[in-house]
Amino acid sequence: MHAIMTYVQKNKWKFFTTLVLIGGLFFAFNTFKTGSNESPELRHRKLLSTVGHLLESEHYNPRKIDDQFSSEVFDAYLKALDPEKNIFLKSDIVDLSVYRKSIDDEIHGAKIEFEPAANKIFELRYKESKLIVDSVVKYAFDFNIDDSIKLETDSVSYPANQKERFDRWYKIIKYKTLERYATLKEERDTHGKLNDNKLDSAKSKTEDKFVYKSDSLLETESRNLIAKSYRKRFEQQDKTFNEEKKFDLFLNAITGLMDPHTDYFAPVEKRSFTEQMSGVIYGIGAQLGADDNGVKIAAITPGGPAWKSGQLVVNDVIIKIAQGPEEPVDIAGYEVTDAVKLIRGDLGTEVRLTVKKPDGGIKIVVLKREKIVLDEGYARSAVISKGNEKIGYILLPDFYADFDREEGARCSRDVANEVKKLKAENVNGIIIDVRYNGGGSLYEVVQMVGLFIDKGPVVQIRDKEGRSQILADETPGTLYDGPLVVMVNEFSASASEIFAGAIQDYKRGLIVGSTSTYGKGTVQRNVAFGKPLDSLGIQTEYGAVKLTFQKFYRVTGSSTQRKGVESDVVLPDEYEFLKYREKDNPSALSWDVIQKAKFQPYEGLYGIDKIASIAKQKIEADTNTIKFKKNLKWVSAQMEHAVYLKLDKYIQYKKQVQAVIQQNENILKLKDPMQVAPLKVDHDKFYNNPDKSKQDRYQAWLKLLAKDNQINESTKLLSSFKSTSASAKK
Repeated sequence: MHAIMTYVQKNKWKFFTTLVLIGGLFFAFNTFKTGSNESPELRHRKLLSTVGHLLESEHYNPRKIDDQFSSEVFDAYLKALDPEKNIFLKSDIVDLSVYRKSIDDEIHGAKIEFEPAANKIFELRYKESKLIVDSVVKYAFDFNIDDSIKLETDSVSYPANQKERFDRWYKIIKYKTLERYATLKEERDTHGKLNDNKLDSAKSKTEDKFVYKSDSLLETESRNLIAKSYRKRFEQQDKTFNEEKKFDLFLNAITGLMDPHTDYFAPVEKRSFTEQMSGVIYGIGAQLGADDNGVKIAAITPGGPAWKSGQLVVNDVIIKIAQGPEEPVDIAGYEVTDAVKLIRGDLGTEVRLTVKKPDGGIKIVVLKREKIVLDEGYARSAVISKGNEKIGYILLPDFYADFDREEGARCSRDVANEVKKLKAENVNGIIIDVRYNGGGSLYEVVQMVGLFIDKGPVVQIRDKEGRSQILADETPGTLYDGPLVVMVNEFSASASEIFAGAIQDYKRGLIVGSTSTYGKGTVQRNVAFGKPLDSLGIQTEYGAVKLTFQKFYRVTGSSTQRKGVESDVVLPDEYEFLKYREKDNPSALSWDVIQKAKFQPYEGLYGIDKIASIAKQKIEADTNTIKFKKNLKWVSAQMEHAVYLKLDKYIQYKKQVQAVIQQNENILKLKDPMQVAPLKVDHDKFYNNPDKSKQDRYQAWLKLLAKDNQINESTKLLSSFKSTSASAKK
């Protein structure tokens, strides 16, 4: 089962699990006012009622906040606190049920009672769970007992009593230990066979270092490793999961029931979200990592504050972080993401790092935050050589836009620059890859579509009152009018779907990839609470709500909500049967249709429908594709099955899963890598970059492209444009 999880979570470049907003709009919601001396309880009460009022009055399709809504919040918050259902007891849920139908009253201004009551019980059960884990990991597991565990918890009830909860923890830890134990045992037995066979002398010298370990020792090592990981997890939660974080979780349990993309952001989370949209942060210019020693410096960006100080080196362990002269925060047990949030802040402000040097010395390093551009998240391109043809490839990980700065990054401007560079290299066609692109700026996607069409409507938007407007490309002419392929998958969402839908509706190019895109057809804006904490309004006093307030529609009038954009050419895809799309979320808004906009399809590409039809027939008849789909359906179905806790059954099942996965990987594997190179003007970025770690990542990216079979198939489709166009003109 672990092999399945690894398989389904694998990604090609950057997997965006959070789908970002369409339109970077931002305004203040002025009903929230609080005094500086108010208690946390009163502040929470005002914030909750303000969020509730916002949802009911401004959401695109607000649900009535009544007893039914209250009941769903009750379940959602308890699930958020205890997703594996191994903390609370069934009796706890019964005791808390007195609040099941009163949370709506709390949202409307009554005293908040449910969340504090749930937290109190949670803290008690959480402490008990820590003791259970310590108790379980003390003794060796018997992997000869025929037992199993179901990892999917939606259909599992809360433990009826202490014994049942202990048994659940016992099985979870036993399963994790079994995973590790089976791997170590396999490695030991493989090394042992190599030694017995006495291969060549060079190999023997390597294998002489191998030390045989007994089954009991391997079990002990595996169990200790799992125990260590749980202790680290508990330590991190003890330090970071405070009352404010729990209240943020409660607010998100409420907002998420309106629709999947309405969220509450605490002040620091609001800043992180804005940084993600703009590709600009204010920090120290260092990448962080983590190991058993804690959070450490993994790489230093040349020219950044950390580099200029000369006081930090790779492998320095960060012990504490302070904001200027304030009391430092001990980050022992912190995750890297939490440490990063403490290090980032406003431009020119001071951050003090207490670090442990590689020689064991302790040092305090004082740095001032500077602008750091995250350019690896920006559009980039490469050239693929196929015989006498050259295909241009553009990766767009995000529809980013930095609206707060006049010179800020804009994806449409960057893509235009990449297109110009590719045209200068006389490419025969262009691929634009928006796989895993979760969305971004509405304005930017309209501008980007305009690079490839003459002029005309791009997307329609409708508000909660039913008023519609059309956003169009008003500039005549195209930057590029040649053969075009847009690559998508299940995680291409929001702005990616607007782009793919417009290209498809205008018959401007082929959409290639999964059967359909994600299916997010809603528009969000950030509604801030309280006064700005910085000059740009990036971080606000009481956070913000990302609110769904519009839906968008294709120029044909069809919504992408739930249905997404269907590919013209469907390629084998490893995520096809997994329930990751919008339609798989119970709170997702419905699909609908509005009036069609007036637009003129592109007439410059001949035979586009014929190319898609021929490719479709060829792929559907391909025996490897048929086998791939059958295998994938089987693998996906295993997610619902119980996992064996008996060693021989677990190993047998694991081998079966791995064999099927390997078979599919072989089907997707490109036997002969393509010839991929950076553009001539970008050569130094890839091969003479002062930031060597970045250079290595860019070169690794080229190697990854060269092996991507879906890109290879897309290049073949672009070659078809040339031959089809030529025959159509005769």
